[in-house]
Amino acid sequence: MTSNRFDTLRIHGGYDPNKNQYAASVPIYQNAAFALGTARRGEKIAAGTLSEAYSYSRVANPTVDVFEKRINLLSHGVGTVAVSSGMAAISDTIFNVAEGGGRIIVPKDIYGASLDEFDTFFPKFGIKADFVDDINNLAEVESKIKTDTKAIYAESVSNPTTSIADIEGLAKIAHQAEIPLIIDNTFCTPYLLNPFDFGADIVVYSSTKGINGHGNVISGLIVDGGQFDWNTAKFPQFQENEFTLKSEQFSENYSFANVFGKQAFIQRIRLKYLRLLGSVLDPFAAYLELLGLETISERLDKEVSTSLKIAKYLSQNPHVKKVYYSGLPESPQYKLAKKYLPKGIGSVLSFDLDGTFDQVRKLLDSVKVFLYLPNIGDSRSLIVNPLQITHREVPKDQRAANNLTNQLLRLSIGLEDSDDLIADLDQAIKKAFA
Repeated sequence: MTSNRFDTLRIHGGYDPNKNQYAASVPIYQNAAFALGTARRGEKIAAGTLSEAYSYSRVANPTVDVFEKRINLLSHGVGTVAVSSGMAAISDTIFNVAEGGGRIIVPKDIYGASLDEFDTFFPKFGIKADFVDDINNLAEVESKIKTDTKAIYAESVSNPTTSIADIEGLAKIAHQAEIPLIIDNTFCTPYLLNPFDFGADIVVYSSTKGINGHGNVISGLIVDGGQFDWNTAKFPQFQENEFTLKSEQFSENYSFANVFGKQAFIQRIRLKYLRLLGSVLDPFAAYLELLGLETISERLDKEVSTSLKIAKYLSQNPHVKKVYYSGLPESPQYKLAKKYLPKGIGSVLSFDLDGTFDQVRKLLDSVKVFLYLPNIGDSRSLIVNPLQITHREVPKDQRAANNLTNQLLRLSIGLEDSDDLIADLDQAIKKAFA
């Protein structure tokens, strides 16, 4: 199965009908717990040394397991853990890498809740953020590295202005400093971009968005590329003996680094953060994710195509001051777009309306096909004003870095007819300026 290509894996990866009563669709294992069988088997399951075995759905569940394996195959990772939201994926990842304190290098132009977390929440646990104005200013990024820096974090395509991170350049700086590069790849999904191909070490997703594609489930993912060496003094949590891993095979050195090797990071996520903090993805949510994943290629191909058409329309509209879509040929980041995202940068774009805040409100009240809704990656087309809704947490002194103004509107393009979407925007803009 691992030798198959993306479009085969998205439908069949990680699942064997022969082991599930020949069911073509992945069954929903709505179980809290599972019988352990023999005493020997139970001990191995508890120690985490028996694959494809389950005891309690807070740690692993067969339906969730297929979703994790399928994403892992599509990403070419060594392990994936599904959690209950994209924010849980970010939180668990940052805590796992910087447990006990440290510093994370972060760009200012990230999703509002992520910025709030790095700015006000993580510091309460001894994890401080060193913010950079431009994540692609590699000299600035390098200058922020200190002895207690634990990682570089970036979004592959930023929210809401679609700035593209130079993943390869960031990976070189991170690895020279012996720290990992963490990429939030939510906007792109593994279909448009695989950050591991360019040196990223950990990838996180809000799979609520383009991976699911239907706006009917909240979920997150953490994917481990398996190339980073966690067995160093900078990350002592991976060398500590972990009592849950002690077994006949590992009776002396039963640390995550020794027991799991290249899977140390993701197994520690599962056995410490998922098991103890409990941000678990339920089986029915995983089932919905699997259904959405089956159509990811067709969905994104159409959404990207329509997004480009709409970006071009907006760039020519006299009432639009600026369009933020790095997939436009005139974008200063177009070269990065062609390098990292040859299939397109995704279905999200933003634009500044050349008008008053009241005219922005009038536009929002006038759309008929677009839904005024704070989500992205849906099969329906969505519109929102970030500064008032999704990025309210961004401090006033940092809003310029995100290009956040009262006139900024973000679009998430769905599967409707492109001409209908353009006509809807056109009539709404005309009403706003009537």
